[in-house]
Amino acid sequence: MGLAVICSACAAPSLRYKKEINKLLAQNKIESADQHIRDKQNRMYAKKDIHLFLLDRATLLHDDGKPKESDELFAHAQERIDDLYTKSITAEAGTLLLNDLTVPYNVADYERAFTFFYRAMNFLQQKDIIGAAVEARKAVFFLDGLRGSKKTGYTDDPFIQYFASLVFESVGQVSDARISRQNALNAYQKQGEKMDVQTPNFSVPADADNLGEIILFHYNGLLPLKKTQTLQLAWDKAMSIASSPEETENHVAPEVQNAVYAGIMGSAVTISFPKLEEQSYHIASSVVVLDAQQYPLYKVANLAALAQQDLEENMPSIWFRTVTRAVVKQIVAVQARHAASQAAKDDSVGQLAGMIVGMLGSALEKADTRQWFTLPAEIHMTRIFVHPGKRDIHLLLRDKNGNIIGEKVFEDVIVRRGGRVFLHYRSAY
Repeated sequence: MGLAVICSACAAPSLRYKKEINKLLAQNKIESADQHIRDKQNRMYAKKDIHLFLLDRATLLHDDGKPKESDELFAHAQERIDDLYTKSITAEAGTLLLNDLTVPYNVADYERAFTFFYRAMNFLQQKDIIGAAVEARKAVFFLDGLRGSKKTGYTDDPFIQYFASLVFESVGQVSDARISRQNALNAYQKQGEKMDVQTPNFSVPADADNLGEIILFHYNGLLPLKKTQTLQLAWDKAMSIASSPEETENHVAPEVQNAVYAGIMGSAVTISFPKLEEQSYHIASSVVVLDAQQYPLYKVANLAALAQQDLEENMPSIWFRTVTRAVVKQIVAVQARHAASQAAKDDSVGQLAGMIVGMLGSALEKADTRQWFTLPAEIHMTRIFVHPGKRDIHLLLRDKNGNIIGEKVFEDVIVRRGGRVFLHYRSAY
C-alpha cells in the first residue's frame, strides 16, 4: 500500500503517452489530443505537477485557435510556477533516497520564457495589445534576471526578445522596443550558429507608415521526447561520483553522505537517467504566397536545441543524484541482508531480506522524464508589408526536397494602414 502511494506521487507522462499525443497532432486532430490529455490526467500527471498538465493542454488550445481558453490555463500554470519559483524547494533528501520525481516539476528556464510568448500571442488573437505588452514585459524582465544570474546555458532568448520588441512597438513603447531589439540582435549573434537559427529581418520599408504588416509564425515539428536510459556503472566509478558533492550544486543530507562513505565493495550499480529521443516530422520549410509573390519564412527559434541544451546543463546534477541513490540503495540492501541474517541466524532469511529491499529500491528508481512536450520543435516567421485591405494568405509547407506537402489558408485577413496582424499555424507531420 505504501509503495503504491509513493509511486502514484511519482507519476510522470510516459513515452508511450507522449507519442500517442504526437500521433494525433501529426494527424491535425488537436481536439482529440486535448481530450486524450484530459482523460489521462490522473494517470500521467501527479497533483504536484498540475502546472505541467496545464501547459500541455494550454498549448493545444492555442494551436486550435482557442486563445481565451488557452490563456486561462496558461495563467493558472504561471501562478503555480511563480509559487514554486519563489519558494525554497529543499527536498534534496527525498530526491536522493527515492527519485527526482518526489518534488514538483521544475520548469526549465526556456519553458518559462515561452509561457510569456504564448500568453502574449493569445492576447494578440483577442485584440488585446495591452495584455500582450504585459506578457512581453514579464518575458524581458525574466530574461534580464537570467543574464544577471547565469553565465552558461540558457541566459537569454533572441526570439523572445525580438517578439517583445514587436509588441512594444505596437503599443508605442519605442524605447523598450529598441532595447529588446538590441538584446535580440546580441543574442542572435551569440547563439545563432549554435542553435541553428537565423536573425530575423530588422528593416522596414521607407513607406511603412502607409502600409499594413502581416507577422506570421509557423510552429513546426515535434519536440524531442525524454525517455529513460538505463546502464550499469562500475562500483568504483559510482563511488567516485557519489562521494564528490562539491562538484555539484546539491546540498547532500548528512545521512546520505554517511551511507556513501560507509560504502561496500561491489561489481556495478544500475542507474536510470533521462535521454532525449528525436521525433520525426517531414516539413522542413514554409513560404507565404500573397499577391502573386512568395515570402519565405525563416527559422528564428529552435526549441529542440533548447531542450537539448537544458538537459546537458542539468546532467551533472542529475548524474550525481542518480548515482548516489544507486550506491545508497545497494548499501541499504546489503545492510538489511546482514541484519536479517544475524537476527534469524539464517543466511537464507538475510538473502530474502536483501532481495526485498533491493527490489523496493529498484521499483522506486525512475528517471525524471517530465517536460512541456506539446511545444513545437521550431518556430519559423516572416514579416510582410502590404497595402491595406482584405485578402487570403496562403502558407505552403514544404519537405526537405522543396515539395509542397501541406497548405494553410488564412481567409479574409483584414490588414489596416499602420496596423499589424499576428497569425500562427501549427504543423506536426
